[in-house]
Parts: sequence; structure tokens; C-alpha cells
Amino acid sequence: MKHSSVDLEIERALWLQGIERIAGVDEAGRGPLAGPVVAAAVIFPREFMIQGVDDSKKCTAKQREELFTLIMKQALSVGVGVVDHEVIDRINILQATILAMRKSIENMNIQPEFVLFDGNSFKHETLKYRNIIRGDAKSFTIAAASIVAKVTRDRFMCELDIRFPQYGFARHKGYGTSQHIEAIRTYGLCEIHRRSFHPSALQKKLL
Repeated sequence: MKHSSVDLEIERALWLQGIERIAGVDEAGRGPLAGPVVAAAVIFPREFMIQGVDDSKKCTAKQREELFTLIMKQALSVGVGVVDHEVIDRINILQATILAMRKSIENMNIQPEFVLFDGNSFKHETLKYRNIIRGDAKSFTIAAASIVAKVTRDRFMCELDIRFPQYGFARHKGYGTSQHIEAIRTYGLCEIHRRSFHPSALQKKLL
């Protein structure tokens, strides 16, 4: 298993304040041209770590799958929030991401006392929280959430690949690769493509 760069420094500062149930939250799917944005929230026992957990982008697909299984088995609680392409188009990707994060917390069977969010845009009226830029590269709990979100979304895109095989979703997961853009040029947009944003290379073709 690869060496991890994340640790529990941020969590330990909160534990010292008497805060026990700390959730890490991250998302996957802000940038793609198709499919949902998915967020995950994870709470672990105090001082618990899984070797190899890191920012999901630093892990291979095989490592993410292995770590996903361990996280789901060892976490005290996991919640997932999914916001589909239609809602993304209606409220914009930033608001859809925040909504997915909120849903992930609501779907936990243990409610956190404090939440660590990756990024700098989350707001909540009642939860105690902290936004951490590049949090998935700093906090073990956020990194674990990033893996759950990424694996959940990748699996969903692989299922969509069966319905729409001409686009290659299993390979690029909806991101704007040259192969994906060429498929859109050839076949047009399918029902799970986001209409609100797409590469400038496609503007004339799609408008």
C-alpha cells in the first residue's frame, strides 16, 4: 500500500477541544461534462487511520477501490449525496456541489459535532464547520471522503456507460477528454450531459 501524505493534525486539534464526532466531506464530479456531482461524508473513531488513504487524485483506481472497501468497513458512519445533471444545470455547479455536501451529511446515521469541508465555499446555518483549501491533501478524514465520493461516482458512470456506450463514460467518467468531445461531435448530447457548460471547442456545434 502506498505511503499517505495526510494525517490527523487538524482532527487532533478538535479532539483536544472535546469534539468527538468529526466528519470529513469532499466531492467528485465538479468538472465533467456529464453525470452527477457526488459528495461523501465520513466519521471515524478517534485516532483511527487507514494506511494508504490520501487525496483520491493521488491514488490509482485499484487503490481507491481497495481503500473504499476498508473505509466502508471501518468508518463509524458514511453518508453520500448525489445531485444530478438536471439540478446542476438549474442551480449551477457550485450550488449543486454545496447541495451534494449537505445531502451527504443528512444521509449519515450518526450526526457530526464538527465538519471539515474540502475547499472554501461551504456554508451551513447550524453545523459547526471549517473550510480547508486542499483539505483532501491535509486531513485523513477529508481524504477518506474524497475516495468514497470518487469511487461512488466512477461506479455510477460505468453503469451509465452501459446505457450510452458510444460516449466511453467508463473510460473518462464524463470528463472533457478529446475522445469524449469527439463522441459529442458525432452523436450530440445524450440525456445525462450537462447543458449549462461545455468546452469552447463545442460551442458552435451545440448552440
